Amino acid sequence: MPVVGVGTWQTFDVESSGYGPLKEVLSILNQNGGSVIDSSPMYGRSESVVGTLTKNSGSADDYFYATKVWTTGKSSGIEQMQQSFHQMRRKTMDLMQIHNLVDWKTHLNTLKAMKEEGKIRYIGLTHYTDSSHSKLEEIISKESAIDFIQFNYSLESRNAEKRLLNAARDKGVAVIINRPYEGGSVFGRVRGKSLPDWAEEHGINSWGQFFLKYILSHPSVNCVIPGTDKPHHMLDNVKAGFGTLPDASFRKQMVEYYGKI
Repeated sequence: MPVVGVGTWQTFDVESSGYGPLKEVLSILNQNGGSVIDSSPMYGRSESVVGTLTKNSGSADDYFYATKVWTTGKSSGIEQMQQSFHQMRRKTMDLMQIHNLVDWKTHLNTLKAMKEEGKIRYIGLTHYTDSSHSKLEEIISKESAIDFIQFNYSLESRNAEKRLLNAARDKGVAVIINRPYEGGSVFGRVRGKSLPDWAEEHGINSWGQFFLKYILSHPSVNCVIPGTDKPHHMLDNVKAGFGTLPDASFRKQMVEYYGKI
């Protein structure tokens, strides 16, 4: 799996007049070897926008489509997922995730059946808060059907390093990281600050790449999905997936430098 994808919360919830930059965002992702697009019924028009843009690109099958079920009850979950298939123009979904663990036991049984039928390739769970990490760890320790978990992790918020990241690796569960920029707050912290001299020596040419390479260098992380509707930000993001990744010593140096800002 390519290590840098794109999230669609807020950024892809647009009318057709706003498709231009998003078309370029997806094109840049594709041209640089990326593929993961993450969406949800919670994200307004995002699923439909993704489906329209990828279909019109002529490269729809190049992408890895991840979305979520976000409702309660078996029948409501099935209905919502059918709508997601329709909006994203997919006959098979690469990854169907249970959004924020809402009614996860009910939906997990449905997803197991859908995977058996070949309607989805992988089953996942998601959340976005530190307080959810213990529950995610508990579930993957007991449920062998989970292929992916998605959760928050950043240079600012490293709670996942305590247990969850290692637990996922031990169980062979793939990891997608959301909120890598903490909603943009990490950029506020470094605004007006220069990258350390040693960053460029390691192929880091922007603060965005600094933050993403720290995340991607953890051996348990498979992919990070920063959201954006700006082509130049997408290009900067995907560049974090090229070159060498920090080793343990360099990661410690990154934490120490960021902590002093």
